[in-house]
Amino acid sequence: MTAQALYRKWRPRTFDQIVGQEHVVRTLRNALVSDRIHHAYLFAGPRGTGKTTTARLLAKAVNCLASEDERPCNECDICVAINEGRLLDLIEIDAASNTGVDDVRELRERVGFRPNEARYKVYVIDEVHMLSNAAFNALLKTLEEPPEHAIFVMATTEPHKILPTVLSRCQRFDFHRLSIVEMVERLAWLAEQEDIEVERQALELIARQATGSMRDAESLLDQLASYNQGGITVEEMRAALGIGADETVMAIVDALADGDVAAGLEAINAAVDEGTDPRQFARQILEHLRALLLLSLEAGVVPPHIPEGLIPALRDQAAAFSRHDLVRGVHLFNEAAQEAKGGWQPQLPLEMAFIEAHLPERLAGDNDSEGRPTNHRRVRAAEQTSRPSRKRHRVPSRKEEEAEASPAQTSSTTDIPLTGRSEAQDTGADETPQETKRAEVVREPSLAYGKDEDACPLCLNDVLEHWTGFLDALRPEDLKLEALMRSCEPIRVEDDVVVLSFAHRFHRSKVEEDEKRQMVEGIFSELLCQEVRIRCETNRPTAAESRQAGGDSGDNRRAGEDDISADPLVQMAVDELGAEVVGGKA
Repeated sequence: MTAQALYRKWRPRTFDQIVGQEHVVRTLRNALVSDRIHHAYLFAGPRGTGKTTTARLLAKAVNCLASEDERPCNECDICVAINEGRLLDLIEIDAASNTGVDDVRELRERVGFRPNEARYKVYVIDEVHMLSNAAFNALLKTLEEPPEHAIFVMATTEPHKILPTVLSRCQRFDFHRLSIVEMVERLAWLAEQEDIEVERQALELIARQATGSMRDAESLLDQLASYNQGGITVEEMRAALGIGADETVMAIVDALADGDVAAGLEAINAAVDEGTDPRQFARQILEHLRALLLLSLEAGVVPPHIPEGLIPALRDQAAAFSRHDLVRGVHLFNEAAQEAKGGWQPQLPLEMAFIEAHLPERLAGDNDSEGRPTNHRRVRAAEQTSRPSRKRHRVPSRKEEEAEASPAQTSSTTDIPLTGRSEAQDTGADETPQETKRAEVVREPSLAYGKDEDACPLCLNDVLEHWTGFLDALRPEDLKLEALMRSCEPIRVEDDVVVLSFAHRFHRSKVEEDEKRQMVEGIFSELLCQEVRIRCETNRPTAAESRQAGGDSGDNRRAGEDDISADPLVQMAVDELGAEVVGGKA
């Protein structure tokens, strides 16, 4: 005979045994004593927090034959039948596999029948958010005016998917995730009942892995009890679950603080080669960086899994980072934990997160106002973040630049300050020549579109040299606009205005639309490193204009057909879509 799972064997049978949901238990108990039982309840919350268990306890309590203050007694015939799963008046429905309107209609037909032996018929609908809209609408009338002998208890992990009309007819109870302390106490009690030898630190690690779900924690304890009959230790648990050692996590964070890329990557690969799960390992590093951030912020919040004796060492480690660096590290490793799901290089997200969060070697004498060394991001990261997005096509005018830029600002724009600069540098402290050399970054010309005074004025050759690059840059932004621009050519430059010559008025009118023109001017300005405007002209009349001027002759008609065949849009339709140009009368 197969052994029964721990979470089923030790499912709470009284309200006192429910862990971490006192607000729900107290309300239901008071309702039972005062005989204020509602006809519809909604239990919402994360998985494994006791929703279905509480629904069964409520079914026992409303039908128990004992006095109100002793329900459920677990001794009367009703309680025993529910515990053994044979009471016909407790109907449990899995909405995930009964989602259709026909299933709800069948329920409506049966709900009118009186209970077989209990006082109430209790319908427990699990994962109720899986019902279709038609099924919800079919259930509305029954929820609004149910029979006196029927009680509905609906459980869900996603209450936002339930129709508001259904929510308004239910009493809603929100179940919370369990705390580490509550889960550890419950796991210790289970281990004692099952004669499982387990270290307290291992129980804390199980509770952390369960992330607030008591059922997940009990299943994990059941799994580890089978892993080693002699008892559960922290080392064995790490080996069974692929969890890295805390010393390895500390070493990786130290390497991050010291700017030692080689040591950090070596530690990550060594842990993965030893069998550590990359996703779990990323979560461990994430938890460690979060703890450092909380200690750095002096928020008074210390993660419960951190021993008291380790807090001084973590404070020293947190002092090696700026708060901005810790926030950035938390973001990067959080993304790595979500991406590290497998693949031919499962440790790659971890490595990339470490490299991106890597800080260069600390500069000599570079301390903040509290005397702590400040780490800096690499120049390349600062350079990348400083580049403007191609989507931003608004070009600042020369008057705006002259009004905003002062001589002092113009001379300082060639140095982009690194994110991790200390307060002493920001207040004007002198830098050493070595620091100045490291902090200098060649400014992207596209950061300001105005050219220097000594630069040559814009000429037609500049535009023609960048014309192909302009079309290539425009293509991913707007394919149709790129096709329109291929039908024109730059013919001259007047100050900062590029004159474009179009063969057709239709193409010219499309490019002259505000949105299209701003996009063209924005990309031109980025490529030419200065503010650029455009003006559109038509170099010859259209076929229709020729017919109006010289009559509808065969030569003019053929000329119009030739113009149409030369149209870039028509050529694209012919080449890519297999279209055919058909001549016709005007």
